[in-house]
Amino acid sequence: MARTKSSTQWMQEHFDDEYVKMAKVHGYRSRAVFKLKEIHEKDKLIKTGMNIVDLGAAPGGWSQFVRQLLGKNGRLVALDILPMEPIEGVDMIIGDFREELVLNELYAVLNNAPINLVLSDMAPNMSGNKNTDQARAIYLCELALDTAKAVLAKNGTFLVKVFQGEGFEAYFKEVQQVFTTVIIRKPKASRPRSNEVYILAKDYKS
Repeated sequence: MARTKSSTQWMQEHFDDEYVKMAKVHGYRSRAVFKLKEIHEKDKLIKTGMNIVDLGAAPGGWSQFVRQLLGKNGRLVALDILPMEPIEGVDMIIGDFREELVLNELYAVLNNAPINLVLSDMAPNMSGNKNTDQARAIYLCELALDTAKAVLAKNGTFLVKVFQGEGFEAYFKEVQQVFTTVIIRKPKASRPRSNEVYILAKDYKS
């Protein structure tokens, strides 16, 4: 099947991308690592001994980065509907966390441990229809927030990828209702033309 001009252009841009090249050099599974790395360095997001849940973790780049920082006592659970290659020290759950069975598996793995940080870099498969894609993206953000509210310990932190557009302001206000401090981050590794940003919410009110 012949590639379209736009897909060929995307492929060329992808392989020329400095963050793609850096990910290969450092052995990371995705360029998205550098978005998290920049936010972490600015906001001191991850600390030794934390318990963390990584939603929509595949292919596992964020989990790779986080695991390096946690130390022996920290715990990391990675969830996705897509299979992932194992990462040493990471508990992986493959399944849809909207399903009760998968959520129960998460609770079992956590074994009542207090969760300090919930991460979500989830995005829908893009259809090309702007309104449909935005609605799907906001829906995933809502799911991530619901999970954060279910598992986070008091004063916990939530980091979620959000696409600016319809529903963004309402979602931002919803996050503000349950966290003391809510700010927006746009890492350098986010492509300039992308409308993605990250909402960083601190001090969960529980």
